[in-house]
This record gives sequence, structure tokens and C-alpha cells, in this order.
Amino acid sequence: MNRATFDATPPSVGYASGVLSTVGGTPLVELTKLLPGSAFRTFAKLEAANPGGSIKDRSAGAMVAEAVRTGAVVPGRTVVVESSSGNLGIGLAQACRYLGLRFVCVVDPRTNPQNVAIMRALGAEVRTVESVDPATGEYLPARKRYVRDLVDSLPDAYCPDQYANPRNAWAHRTTMREIVEALDGRLDYLLVTVSSAGTLRGCAEYAREAGLPVRIVAVDAEASAIFRPPVGRRLIPGHGAAEAPRLYRPGLADEVVHVSDLDCLVGCRRLVGREAILAGGSSGAVVSALTRLSARIPAGAHCALVFPDSGERYLDTIYDDAWVAAHFGDVGPLWKEEDTVEVASC
Repeated sequence: MNRATFDATPPSVGYASGVLSTVGGTPLVELTKLLPGSAFRTFAKLEAANPGGSIKDRSAGAMVAEAVRTGAVVPGRTVVVESSSGNLGIGLAQACRYLGLRFVCVVDPRTNPQNVAIMRALGAEVRTVESVDPATGEYLPARKRYVRDLVDSLPDAYCPDQYANPRNAWAHRTTMREIVEALDGRLDYLLVTVSSAGTLRGCAEYAREAGLPVRIVAVDAEASAIFRPPVGRRLIPGHGAAEAPRLYRPGLADEVVHVSDLDCLVGCRRLVGREAILAGGSSGAVVSALTRLSARIPAGAHCALVFPDSGERYLDTIYDDAWVAAHFGDVGPLWKEEDTVEVASC
């Protein structure tokens, strides 16, 4: 099997050997208008440039490739079953379609209908869990339970388990390496959102093993249970989690910043208004976190933000004024300088 297909290393020739070999090598773009007058430099890793449209393509390819290598998955025979809020499901649907694997994705009612349509277009079977877990009031435990039931009932079924699979984190060592190499080793701050903890762990472990003096900032949702008891509820899928993932390890982040759903909206609207980058809710979260931290970031520092996906999958939510008004009321022109919406404290 072609190693370049799955280690997110861009091909050395002028063309790619199969769509999976185009995973990784995403652009790093300097944001010169986001924070006018700031004395530090800000760069964004645009993961929407991956073939499936998100950073989860890295994890999907790495997990499936390892399963094929070890024999846990056999193309043409094994059924891959996984829980996803959307992006990982798309990455797995693409990888499984390319490799000739049947894929069943378990989602919940909060999953973006466009993500479900993309998965189905790629040949995935999508099952929806309609009821929350009675103990937690969240969908994630119910989705994971349904996945276990499917694995037990389907012949030759395999679950990659993004929440515990080490290859999920391993895939993002390359994410960090690409950022560091693009900046010639000069990186002082890295801001990443957390859901399965794969990006956080992979980037942090690469930085620590390479001896890089970078401050890792984890950006989590206020209503997430990863770092502390959740506050309120989450409207935006893919940011935070209803329970701490097994991939998470204490000490991965030097600092944790919690942001609200409204903070995500503010960040997204500011980003598109000032930089013309249409990004998803998690990207808005790191933008709002950087805004909060900006007063104490030293002059001359280099900051990198990981933008996991595109805003195209949020056009009927984050970028829909009627949806925003229905859920948050009159919040005004979110991206303007005079906006006084405050981000949440840690």
C-alpha cells in the first residue's frame, strides 16, 4: 500500500496517486486583517483544503490504513462502523469508498443535513440515533452504544473508535510538522479546538518530542465535559464533547479557553468579514479565543490557529441571520470593531 496515501505527505511528483494521497499539505495563511494593530503575527491552517473538506480526513485515513495493515479490516468483507457528528463520517466515507469497504455511520439529529447527504453520496449508510442518553441528556453516549450494538450484530464489523484510537492522534503529528516547517521553526502559540482530542494530542506530542517552545492552547466549548463540568447546551456540533475522550491526557495543553456558541458565531462572522475566510464553528471558536488572549501575547510572537473545516456546512446555521436571531436574539453586526459581545472566561 502506498504510504503517501495515508501519512498526509503531499506527493513528490506533479500528480496524486488516488484521492487519499491528497490528504494533508494544506495551506498556512497569514491573517493580516483579523486583529488590526496587533504586535504579533497570526497564521491559519486551512484544513478545509483536504479532499473531504475537513481536518478529519487525516484521522480517517490513518485509522483505516492501520486497520487494513493489521488485518482488522479486509476490503470487500469488513463493515466499518463509527459514530460521528459529521466531518469524520465524511472522511471515513471517502476512505472506505476508495478502498472498497462498506461503511455505516451513526449520527444524531444535530448532524448537519448537508454532511449526511455527502456521506450518502459517497456510499455510506447513515443511521440516526433519535433519543439522548437518559443519564446524561446527550446524544454521544447513545451514539456510541448504538455503534457497539451494530458491531456485535453485523458480521465482520469493525469500529475505528475515534475517541480512543491512537492513530487519530498520530495523524496530527503531520499537521503540527507542516505548521512548524512552514514557519521555519518559529511558532510561539498554537490554538486548537477539542472534540475527540486527536488534533490536540497529536500536535502536543509532536511539539514536546521535538523540544519546541510552543504554548499549546486548547479551545473547548462551555457546554463540553472534557475539561470541567459543562455549562449550558451546545448547538454547534463537532466542538467539545459530552464526555472526556479516552485519547485525552492531562498536560497536553498549557492552557484551556472555554468559549460559548455565541463566541463561535462572533469569531466566524469576524473572520469572513475581515479576512474573507468562510470557516466553520470550531474555527470561530479559536478566533474568539485568540481575541481574548491577544492582550498578553508578546510582540513579535507567531501564533497558529487550526481551522478544521469550511463554513459551507454551516450556511443554514452560523451564517443564517434568521437562525442566529432565533437562538441568540439581536446580536448586531457581529464582525465590526464596535461590537461589544464578550467571550467567555476560562
